[in-house]
Amino acid sequence: MVIAYWIVAALLAVMYLYSGGVKLVRSAGQLRPMMAWVDTMPLAVIRVIGLLEVLGAVGLILPPLAGILTWLTVAAAVGLVLVQVGGITVHLRRGEVRVLGLNVALLVLAAIEVWLATVWL
Repeated sequence: MVIAYWIVAALLAVMYLYSGGVKLVRSAGQLRPMMAWVDTMPLAVIRVIGLLEVLGAVGLILPPLAGILTWLTVAAAVGLVLVQVGGITVHLRRGEVRVLGLNVALLVLAAIEVWLATVWL
């Protein structure tokens, strides 16, 4: 169970550190080729999404690694589930059904992480 937790946490952390970091540092023009939806949202909202993704990734790794405030791990995983629900909603509203695969996969992994964190911690 512990090994499964760390594998899923590592996968999610790498994905969200990259994705969130990109949203935090790149301009809307630089994001547009990768994420067509950035034209429909203010840059401040995109930055907040990026910050939430980075904080979620950190929350999956640091609390269990340090052994303190481990409840933050469950909160981070639930937060990442909510980020994906929001992402899926945006893509569905824009009619971008083809790109939902990654969102659904990340949603499932984050939900599994909620369960693993609840059982393991």
